Amino acid sequence: MKQKGFIPVMLTPFKDNGAIDYDVLTELTEIYINAGASGLFANCLSSEMFELSHAERLLVIKHVIKVANGAVPVVATGTFAGTIDQQADFVKQVNDAGTDAVIVITGLLAGEAESDIIFNERVFELFDKTGDIPLGFYECPVPYKRLLSPDQLISFVKTGRVVYHKDTCLDLGIIKQKLKAGEYNNNFGLYDAYMAHAVDSLKAGSAGLSCIQGNFFPELIVWLCNNYDNASLKSEVDKVQQFLIDNMDVMHNVYPIIAKYGLNKRGLNISTFTRRKVGDFSAGIKNSIEHLYSDYSFLKNQIGLRA
Repeated sequence: MKQKGFIPVMLTPFKDNGAIDYDVLTELTEIYINAGASGLFANCLSSEMFELSHAERLLVIKHVIKVANGAVPVVATGTFAGTIDQQADFVKQVNDAGTDAVIVITGLLAGEAESDIIFNERVFELFDKTGDIPLGFYECPVPYKRLLSPDQLISFVKTGRVVYHKDTCLDLGIIKQKLKAGEYNNNFGLYDAYMAHAVDSLKAGSAGLSCIQGNFFPELIVWLCNNYDNASLKSEVDKVQQFLIDNMDVMHNVYPIIAKYGLNKRGLNISTFTRRKVGDFSAGIKNSIEHLYSDYSFLKNQIGLRA
């Protein structure tokens, strides 16, 4: 995961009857790769991972890995509710599926009221029970958002086991401190989820971006990762950054329904069915995404981007 770039948080396509649509998952995986993604994050919150069974999680992960066929690395979540022994067992199953790293959900290793000391103890216990499997952390907002401090992250990366971190702290100053973890492991990469400071985060040394906006416009996030520090394109980079800021709320509204609707508009035969309860896809929300795509067409022309 060393290459700086975009790591999409993958959607899970469903048929209208709620079954996983593996044919569309194939096409979606190819869309991410063809757009220039540097890797894939399967079985994440955007994938509706908490609404999938253990068997479905593994089937989705294996399918994505098969379609990717080594073109890019694949990471996937491997910890869910249960004891550390149970979580370690599923980490091993996800690793055996062929992932390049298995992702640990920070909010599932300790309760919200439990201390960092308890959390740290469980992290190292999980390390001990999972051999030399490469791991990563995801500060997932569900069941609650547990943020790692810079010191915590550095201590975990120093073990050589942690190669990936999806950061959701939304604080550029803290991210800069967390990036010091890379001094202890050349294979470690921090991927930022917050697009309001995407350019500054990349300039500070983030390995890339891992954001829901990439489920609307993957080629745009790839373009930003490729050009964020190109002095000759500063005006265009500023326009992209502002577009992402201006449309933050639109793209978060009834997500992931709205992202699936957007991909359908772009030609992917994906149903808007979701297993998560995220609210109603109202006429007003639908109208907002129509405006979003109109604005995006204008932006593409401004920066010379070919989708």
